[in-house]
Amino acid sequence: MIGLAVGLVAAALIGVFAVSERGRGSPPLPEFAPDFAAETLDGNRFDMTVQRGRWVVVNFFSTWCVQCVTEHPELLAFQERYRDNPDVRLISVVFEDDVEAIARFFADHGGDWPVVISDTGRIAIDFGVTAVPETYLVDPLGRVAVRFTGGVTVADLETQLARAGARG
Repeated sequence: MIGLAVGLVAAALIGVFAVSERGRGSPPLPEFAPDFAAETLDGNRFDMTVQRGRWVVVNFFSTWCVQCVTEHPELLAFQERYRDNPDVRLISVVFEDDVEAIARFFADHGGDWPVVISDTGRIAIDFGVTAVPETYLVDPLGRVAVRFTGGVTVADLETQLARAGARG
């Protein structure tokens, strides 16, 4: 009888821990994108508050991240497709990586959008990033419309832009 009781208590505890672990995925989606201004790879500054009025795709990545490298051609295609659209902007934020490695990566693989290299840890925490790649679509009012975890595609981004009513 005692063995049965101990077994039931153990099973209940396992169930509680399993449920609590399932609920501990990514942090909640922030309602608004954090305001930040930081240095970019090309020596300029990117200021999130200046972006109000346009859609901003904020991509967190690292050169050591396999999925980040895999998604890079999708970001290149997205940038090419929206290059002349003043209402859509793509930026990348470095996540736990070396600036020299980032510079080599963009030199080798292409990409001419802003790449934030300073205060990146704080920016990642403020967005709630837990792993890369993570990509956020921020609307013209500064609200976070959607978070993509894992690699993102042009189709993913365009679908969400269309759902949100963005002009292409």
